[in-house]
Amino acid sequence: MALTLPAHSDPLAARLHESGLLRELAHGLGGPFHYLLPHRFDANLAAFRAALAEAGVEGRVYYAKKANKAGVFTERCAALGAGVDVASLGELRDALGHGVRGEDLVVTGPAKTTELLRVAAQQGALIAVDALDELDRVLTLCQARRPRVLLRVHPRSQPGSRFGLGGEDLSEAIHGCAEAGDEVRMEGFSFHLSGYTPQPRTDLAGDLVDLCLKARARGLQADRISIGGGFAVDYVPAGPWQIFLDGQSPGDYHAGKTFTKNDFYPYHSPVAGAHALAAVLAGRPSGQGEHLAARLRQAGVMLLLEPGRALLDRAGSSVFTVQGVKDRDGYSIVTVDGTSLSLSEQWFNSEYLPDPQLLPARPRPFAPEPHRACIGGASCLDSDLLTWRKIAFPVRPHEGDLLVYPNTAGYQMDSNESPFHELSLPPKVVIDYPDDDTRPRWRLDR
Repeated sequence: MALTLPAHSDPLAARLHESGLLRELAHGLGGPFHYLLPHRFDANLAAFRAALAEAGVEGRVYYAKKANKAGVFTERCAALGAGVDVASLGELRDALGHGVRGEDLVVTGPAKTTELLRVAAQQGALIAVDALDELDRVLTLCQARRPRVLLRVHPRSQPGSRFGLGGEDLSEAIHGCAEAGDEVRMEGFSFHLSGYTPQPRTDLAGDLVDLCLKARARGLQADRISIGGGFAVDYVPAGPWQIFLDGQSPGDYHAGKTFTKNDFYPYHSPVAGAHALAAVLAGRPSGQGEHLAARLRQAGVMLLLEPGRALLDRAGSSVFTVQGVKDRDGYSIVTVDGTSLSLSEQWFNSEYLPDPQLLPARPRPFAPEPHRACIGGASCLDSDLLTWRKIAFPVRPHEGDLLVYPNTAGYQMDSNESPFHELSLPPKVVIDYPDDDTRPRWRLDR
């Protein structure tokens, strides 16, 4: 029996797919494309803000821009007063160009370039300092504009992490900020933590609250902490996910490809998005004392967070046209008009697992048995497969059919895209829904 992993039902996406607009776009654009749903971004942002409000915590949401290069999401941040997390001079310039104020930017990433630090300070952005030499450059280069900094703390629970200041380096950085006096605004601390479990974030956030109190005793502002991102997205229901993990084998993949459970993103997460933030705030640091929300309130510490994928949940999908179908023993190889470079998970020894939806060019009756097919890209690389798994389609795919990969806005659709073979990069199409419930409208992302 073929394993299936259908994405959560999405009435809004179904309405778009049934409108006929995707077929017109595929014809007019002449290749694969991504569609974006900015109102979903708005709703996700509102949910994170509501979680902060319900916990009684003063907080600020920064969109992690690296999760998607589309301009429309940065524009929504500017319109809604949200911040943006940038990690390069290009991202900083792009955010400013889409209307985000410099003071609403937080600059993260390791070993920032001197020019990035200079422009960030000039624009009043908050800089997450990752090393002592970086702090020295901030203090030396940015005296004309009193720089705003967070000191990024190395997570003790992840000793192999390359991010953050630990031990004597952290003490030296705090001392350096105190000695600098009015030349710097040391606003608090931050961390970068891998994984999606809420409790480790609660624990480390509790440590950062204590650091703020100690830093204030040195005369520093230290009134905010950033817990970064790492808020999971729930792509598929629990039942199919567990069945898949328990049942998958090399026979489910083209060429007997093998994956382990640890190779996959956790496509089902019982605590995801804004609910994960609520769990972080409701947890007790190190399992002791009051919950984190109360600790933040009592200490007068603001909570900053930098979600990327979670703000993009259901905010976009990727559309490909079937170019041809080749039959093998018991399954087919479908080739589409794009490449696996447009599904970034394929390039990390993993697989983007939510089932793509087949939209036939012409109505065809369902076959008595599902038709199994993997999905190959249009390049001449044997490894160019968008989906190694033999997907169970209700009908045999035909040339001209559309394949829609659901919920790809978060990190999938543009992290690794390249015009390989001189194939054009898939454009991004912004979908707007009029208030009068008429047919959706579209425009190209800027």
